[in-house]
Amino acid sequence: MTGRLIGVGVGPGDPEQLTLKAVRMIRENERIAVPGTNAKESVAYQIAVQAVPELAEKQLMAVPMPMVKDRKELARCHDAAADLVEEPLRRGENVVFLTLGDPTVYSTFMYIHKRIRARGYETEIVSGIPSFCAAAARADMSLTEWNEELHVIPAVHNTDRDLSYEGTRVLMKAGRKIGAVKEKLLKEDCEVFMVENCGMESERVFWNAADIPEDAGYYSLIIVKEKERRRHWMTEKEK
Repeated sequence: MTGRLIGVGVGPGDPEQLTLKAVRMIRENERIAVPGTNAKESVAYQIAVQAVPELAEKQLMAVPMPMVKDRKELARCHDAAADLVEEPLRRGENVVFLTLGDPTVYSTFMYIHKRIRARGYETEIVSGIPSFCAAAARADMSLTEWNEELHVIPAVHNTDRDLSYEGTRVLMKAGRKIGAVKEKLLKEDCEVFMVENCGMESERVFWNAADIPEDAGYYSLIIVKEKERRRHWMTEKEK
């Protein structure tokens, strides 16, 4: 008998947004993997432990996932991470891997998932609330209505491209390129909302492109809507 790898989304930041299934998976399994070099310093861990205090007593496994762009180095890191996760699986232990938001959306977990599946192990994915859905709820607005398109864009890889798609745009993972993203948005006639650290104690919200700080953190997400299709979403002054 071999163990099963279970990717569990913990949502974007608010511990109350963990699903019942996510909570159950954490409680029912002893081996919990967390991305990073120190499990208890991981954002995913810090969110989950507020909802499931007994997580602090589990067997935690830190899985280093360096943020590098070189594809060969990335592949080497992902192979090493899969090797680490495979050890308890080989012994018959399940491994619950915590990840921010939803595991299927730009998650480092999926690089391990596909390697573990290729090695013949059973895998499972437990959905979490995606960050852009939580951000839209925070803004008290819809992401899409009627026949509007929704575009989810990893902004850090697209600052040199035209970002003016029709419909609603979600700009994720801007990182250090957020200044370039802001510059592009200021040239458009559009409605912009940004939330940094959505659902966390350090959350900050911005209601137009001009106010976006160029030192915004990694967990910043921007929602862009065409002005002529505005849906009367709430502003700070209207609260």
